[in-house]
Amino acid sequence: MNEQERSGGRLGSGQPPEGFTVRLTEPAAGRAIFILILYRGGPSNVFRGFLDSHQVLDYSKTHDVYTNLSLFTQAPNEETMPYCSAQSPIFVGPLTITFRVLPSERMIIKKNPFVQAGGLYRPPHCLARYRSAILVAYRNQEKYLRHLLYYIHPFLQRQQLSYSIYLIQQVGNGTFNRAKLLNVGVREAMKDEDWDCLLLHDVNLVPENDYNLYVCDEYYPKHMSSAMDKFQYTLPYKSFFGGVSALTPEHYMKMNGFPNTYWGGGGENDDIATRIQLAGMKIVRTPPHLGRYKVMDYNEETKTQEPWRSPTSRHNTRKTWKDDGMNSLEFKLLSRTKHPLYTNITVDIGYVPPFS
Repeated sequence: MNEQERSGGRLGSGQPPEGFTVRLTEPAAGRAIFILILYRGGPSNVFRGFLDSHQVLDYSKTHDVYTNLSLFTQAPNEETMPYCSAQSPIFVGPLTITFRVLPSERMIIKKNPFVQAGGLYRPPHCLARYRSAILVAYRNQEKYLRHLLYYIHPFLQRQQLSYSIYLIQQVGNGTFNRAKLLNVGVREAMKDEDWDCLLLHDVNLVPENDYNLYVCDEYYPKHMSSAMDKFQYTLPYKSFFGGVSALTPEHYMKMNGFPNTYWGGGGENDDIATRIQLAGMKIVRTPPHLGRYKVMDYNEETKTQEPWRSPTSRHNTRKTWKDDGMNSLEFKLLSRTKHPLYTNITVDIGYVPPFS
């Protein structure tokens, strides 16, 4: 079976699978066109024309993230299972997000019966058209993690994606290095499957709209979290690429991944934005009315775990980007464990080198 047959016709190619038709009535047809455009990728101007659709923009009317998820039931015969519809039938738009009650792991597992060991999910009722790996750099943030898992699993299932969640955990008490951990995550995740998209996801961010598709732009790296409540739903600065971003494996390797040499918070985001430009690409952004996120804040290690700032960098990215990244990545894999809701990858990535 070739790639076109396996995927049912990659939506990124703009061609539906042979014999595949979608019959939708208005206004659903208009929404489906938009969804297809999002899946096909392309420059950021493809998002225009959807700004006036109040049906998915009214954030005064939110819905539970598990709404109608139980409609996805196991197909009687997996061998004759159809491909998933181009538009998920259970999209609701704005979601109700609250962090008042900390969900238990047992509750999250119970509410997500089709999630397999390692945080792997494939739609039980149809063949997914897209495969996304969710990579989370992590250390000692259990509260954040449980809230994220409670929301992100049903969020991704609503989009009929095939996905897996990876937690890349830094061992020891050394300075946190988010960028290097994400490089490790990419390396390890690609051993499992030929993912279509790599979602680099901060542990304390939760998406607010299920129309914010966790798929990659076909041409350029995509910044997903374009509107966070922490910043009144605006960008903190123009080149910001932190929070949640989506890159194809090809994008990631073209820019040589993330830098390994940023210890502590912040500076790697500007480095990454520069890398994207130097690699002949540009950043596209999910429009702010869809790219809305709520930020959890328990005031735990806030300074080192929130890469929002744009500090002065001592790095000369133009000179170092080709030598500092995936091609220079060194780490020691300590364990790789499949938990019920995620795959935990524990690594020793070393320590901040002493200044010469």
